[in-house]
Amino acid sequence: MAEKLRYDGRVAVVTGAGAGLGRTYALLLAERGASVVVNDLGGGRHGDGSSTKAADTVVQEIKAKGGKAVPDYNSVEDGEKIIQTALDNFGRVDILINNAGILRDKTFARISDQDWDLVHRVHLRGSFKTTQAAWPHMRKQQYGRIIMTSSQSGLCGNFGQANYSAAKYGLVGLNNTLALEGDKYNIHCNTIVPTAASRLTEDILPPEMFAELRPCLIAPVVAWLCHESCSDNGSIIDSGAGFAAQCRMYRGAGVNLRKSVTDNLSIEDVRDSWEKVTDMSKATPLTTIQAATANLMTVLEELRSTPASGKVFKDKFSYTPRDLIIYALGVGASTKNPDDLRFLYENHEDFAALPSFYIIPGQMVGMFSGLIDNAIPGKTVDPTQLLHGEQFVEILKPISTSGTLTNQCQIADVLDKGSKGAVILMDIDTFDEEGDQVAHSQMTVFIRGAGEFGGRQSSNKQIMCAERPKRKADATRIQATLLDQAALYRLSGDANPLHIDPNFAAMGGFDRPILHGMATLGFASKHVLELFGGNDPSLVKTIKVRFTKPVLPGHTLKTDMWREGHRIHFETSVIETQDIVISGAYMDLKEVQPAVSLHKVAAESLKCEDMFNDMRKRMEADPATAKKINGVFLYNITKNGQVAGKWVVDLKQCKLYKGDPEQGVKVDTTLTVDDQDMIDITTGKLNPQVAFMKQKLKITGNIMLTQKLQGLLKTQSKL
Repeated sequence: MAEKLRYDGRVAVVTGAGAGLGRTYALLLAERGASVVVNDLGGGRHGDGSSTKAADTVVQEIKAKGGKAVPDYNSVEDGEKIIQTALDNFGRVDILINNAGILRDKTFARISDQDWDLVHRVHLRGSFKTTQAAWPHMRKQQYGRIIMTSSQSGLCGNFGQANYSAAKYGLVGLNNTLALEGDKYNIHCNTIVPTAASRLTEDILPPEMFAELRPCLIAPVVAWLCHESCSDNGSIIDSGAGFAAQCRMYRGAGVNLRKSVTDNLSIEDVRDSWEKVTDMSKATPLTTIQAATANLMTVLEELRSTPASGKVFKDKFSYTPRDLIIYALGVGASTKNPDDLRFLYENHEDFAALPSFYIIPGQMVGMFSGLIDNAIPGKTVDPTQLLHGEQFVEILKPISTSGTLTNQCQIADVLDKGSKGAVILMDIDTFDEEGDQVAHSQMTVFIRGAGEFGGRQSSNKQIMCAERPKRKADATRIQATLLDQAALYRLSGDANPLHIDPNFAAMGGFDRPILHGMATLGFASKHVLELFGGNDPSLVKTIKVRFTKPVLPGHTLKTDMWREGHRIHFETSVIETQDIVISGAYMDLKEVQPAVSLHKVAAESLKCEDMFNDMRKRMEADPATAKKINGVFLYNITKNGQVAGKWVVDLKQCKLYKGDPEQGVKVDTTLTVDDQDMIDITTGKLNPQVAFMKQKLKITGNIMLTQKLQGLLKTQSKL
């Protein structure tokens, strides 16, 4: 059998200990070794009269059993006298059980000031005064155990006990605060909510119930809360008839009655939401004031961060097969690729929209809804500082090849990114003419310089990206964009002058107009569809991307892909700059259909391969001449408009090799040219200057450095 808990060396003060619960507490603690001050005024349950007999009788019982106890006859309003009795007789005070109480029951209509005041003076003020007197001694000794006595009437209310229930609930508040303030001094304060036979309940409870509610079935619970090994602090324990349970205040999930911090609140708003206000199905306990107020802080942050939240903008978007075809051309579809015909020819048996087209209807409506303009508290959005940060789309149902779609747009959240800017999350739901939802999109817009408005930095409403695996890519697709790619893509509706007007682009801090981020997304998602989705748009479930850097029209895109089950992670970079332009991206497929060769385009045999082999021989034969050029050249050789092979001519180290530049190698000049055109330039059939002017030869970086190649290529054409 486990060793019994002892209270040797501890001094306990029990108020109202002349009978009932108080007497039982005193006897039990004394039996286990505590020295006890038995306090009792000796009055009746209504607070009238006084007598020394009640306290003396209990003290005699304790001493008869070999225990230590002294009587105290003071009123609990003279709490300092009660504590002084403990100090005078035992030198300290370790345990205080505030148990004294009276009843003066009257209905609220009949209750007098005296009825109210007497009950509060004994229960609430008495507990306050006695605890206040013991507190400094407990702080000094860094130890104390305090019990408040509440009641079911206090927690739940009871007819005819307005004074009593108010006082008893007041003790719960006192308990909660003392638990906080005493914690660092090892002073624990807990509350007992007893249902027991006592002087206060002897003619209130039914006789058969009164007989079962023995105080001895509650006293061990209180004694445990008073023991040094009990770590509870601030608990409210309901106990009776051998039953005990923790009681806590609970709060329902609630509802935000306003949609933004600038909105007013009407009585009708409250009425219309009252069912949610009073719903306790998802209630959670409130254990601290921080827990009670944290939810309000969250609500205020949401309101402050999303002033336009809840304001839904609806509009329609009509399209024809012509719109699907123009969009496909804008994201790199070409008749040179036979599989693309299904996206370019309206009479094709499988004619359909590309998966990324599902974003366009909502994006167009969202951009012109005006929701973004005033979404940031206290600020107006500057369109020259607007960047498309992230994009998500979930395809729920295939759309027809022509029709009218209805879009519902609303601001989901606004995030404060400090000095960098602000992020606006816009949710868009798209419905077809039958009323079925065909897509759900989330557009993440970044506004440079619009932060520091006091909003929060993250949101659980944001659909997150997923970082790619760290291994080598499972597949790669390379494709060059056109110099007029942005001009072509804007025909799909995004007429932002940032993508066509050099002056507007300069205002945004760009040297020249940039390609739409959505165009880059279209290229990249089409690459994934080709290599893992059998070019079948019906297999696509979701697409998510993060735009990290802008792309210039004419740049060559390289999309690396990693398969993880039905999710294809992908990352897109620019060959010419080696910048990553799309990251954290993925496409979820209903079914994966890998291409026969995941590197088919890059693996094709090229006519110019022999030319590069000849160049390598010349470098090896005359390394001194090669090193004088002192440059690194990257050749992107295309076939059918797509990069099919790459060669690095490193004249600083006198090396020529096929593939990407080695780690740490900085490319000075990038040349992009068709395989056949490269042969024609090499053999003199095509003048390189003419090829450059006709955009058959694209050069980025140090263009003048290419003139130095003529010494190395003297028997070939000058580049």
